[in-house]
Amino acid sequence: MAMQAIEIERLIQEAFPSAQVEIKDLAGDGNHYAATVVAEEFHGLTRVKQHQLVYAALKGKMDGPAGELHALALTTRPKESS
Repeated sequence: MAMQAIEIERLIQEAFPSAQVEIKDLAGDGNHYAATVVAEEFHGLTRVKQHQLVYAALKGKMDGPAGELHALALTTRPKESS
């Protein structure tokens, strides 16, 4: 089952309200995406922890072979202070 980019963005925005989120469908199949997430909540966190938080925000949509989302290439970073 494929997942829409707008749904991925919605789940990430729910978890990180301050985030700037960009989603790209890499293969046109609704299963392989790239996401760039820039959020204030990432300040002081390692990149691994940032990625873990984004995956957790997807609420199991990537879990196992029956997951709705097969692949998500992540780029994360803290939002610059104004």
